[in-house]
Amino acid sequence: MIEQPTPSPRARAIALYLPQYHPIAENSEWWGPGFTEWTNVAKARPLFRGHYQPHLPADLSFYDLRLAETRSEQAKLARAAGIEGFCYYHYWFAGRQIIERPFNEVLASGEPDFPFCLCWANQTWSGIWHGLTNRVLIEQTYPGREDHIKHFNALLPAFTDPRYIKVDGKPLFVIFSPTDLIYPEKTTALWRELAVKAGLPGLYITASIGDPDWNPHAHGFDASVITRLPQKRRAWVPWSSPLKKIRDKLLDIAGRPTVHAYRKVIESMITDPESNITSFPCVIPNWDNTPRSGSKGMVLHGSTPELFQKILEKAVARIENESPEHRIVFIKSWNEWAEGNHLEPDRRDGKGYLEATRNVLLGQAKNPNIK
Repeated sequence: MIEQPTPSPRARAIALYLPQYHPIAENSEWWGPGFTEWTNVAKARPLFRGHYQPHLPADLSFYDLRLAETRSEQAKLARAAGIEGFCYYHYWFAGRQIIERPFNEVLASGEPDFPFCLCWANQTWSGIWHGLTNRVLIEQTYPGREDHIKHFNALLPAFTDPRYIKVDGKPLFVIFSPTDLIYPEKTTALWRELAVKAGLPGLYITASIGDPDWNPHAHGFDASVITRLPQKRRAWVPWSSPLKKIRDKLLDIAGRPTVHAYRKVIESMITDPESNITSFPCVIPNWDNTPRSGSKGMVLHGSTPELFQKILEKAVARIENESPEHRIVFIKSWNEWAEGNHLEPDRRDGKGYLEATRNVLLGQAKNPNIK
């Protein structure tokens, strides 16, 4: 039997990738020896009837990202689902990097031979992730021009790697919190200037943002990545809404997180493009950060591979008339397990989310066998 060639994907799907799956000195100091993202995942418990917790990994088990074999298996699963590459979260705090080892090893070794780009997760690390609201672990600061130059030079080996994902021939770089930058137009202009001096045609810099009307071009960005999550239950409600105020108070006392029906919120994740704005949709397969935040977390309840397939199909349809280079869809995320936000196989759905991804991107029959 002659094996049929794999069809070309309908979109350039890029999955955000969290590297926090190996012990580091800082996490051991803050949370106890050996702490990784798996620590919160394993201790999670249901907080209300029908609450799906814990999310436990299946095929790849509780992996350690210091192992090249694990990184290779992740790439195989992603490629089989039609995903173009990973977008690794990258951390830079005024010259200090953290959780950088997995990506540095990918870069140095040349393996896996799977495309990638980077997302600067430019947020202050707060203990709020784990219930310590007022504790700042590492503060994100912006010292100025010299730090931006140093940052760019640190990333240049990645930008020049042949595996690096490009748009219009330029390395694609995502900034997670664009509105936190002090002078975004000056910063992005500087980075593009440095890229040209380094022999690159420039950088394609995108902004992760929730507001589809926010114009990236007015702030020095080439495009935006529209990442929309519903709001958490408001911490303060006026007495002009007494029933809501009482309801929210009772839910807080009961220790119940904010809960939204996934089926009801997924449609709002994908918005029609504005005529003067270049933007890429971002789809969310599932979400539940209660392993990190407990009752202060938020749950998109009732997510299934079938529902995710529908929203991914809508996202692909949203960009299908763009040029092939710009048919980009982001998926948040590949492996944010403590936020219940993952495509990787788990013990409940197996490879269901990967199969749904393949169905849309490669037009495969229902429930293909992803090996």
